[in-house]
Amino acid sequence: MWNDFKKFALKGNVIDLAVAVVIGGAFGKIVTSLVNDIIMPVIGFLTSGINFKYMAYTSGDVIITYGNFIQSIVDFIIIAFSIFIAIRLITKSRKKEEESPATGEPPKPTETELLTEIRDLLKNNQSQ
Repeated sequence: MWNDFKKFALKGNVIDLAVAVVIGGAFGKIVTSLVNDIIMPVIGFLTSGINFKYMAYTSGDVIITYGNFIQSIVDFIIIAFSIFIAIRLITKSRKKEEESPATGEPPKPTETELLTEIRDLLKNNQSQ
């Protein structure tokens, strides 16, 4: 069982995934700070000083902090848009690599081209 776990844990895909999770967590913190410290205060300023952090609905002992929910939605939109742009750029770069011809070897002639060339050589030999 231990050997199977080591094989699984040391595969390239698992390590790549672990790195992606760590980077994603750090990116999430950066976006949260961007939203909380820059974007939401600007929106609050533009909406006559509304502070979304303190927006809440209270009913008895129950407090629903919908302002935090709004901030989380803005976080999600920014992260989703950033991931969309990154994936789009990666897809475009891979597409360009696939479209560009391989350097070094010229493209091989097709079967029809080879047969046409052989026919022409035979015609030239017969006419001489």
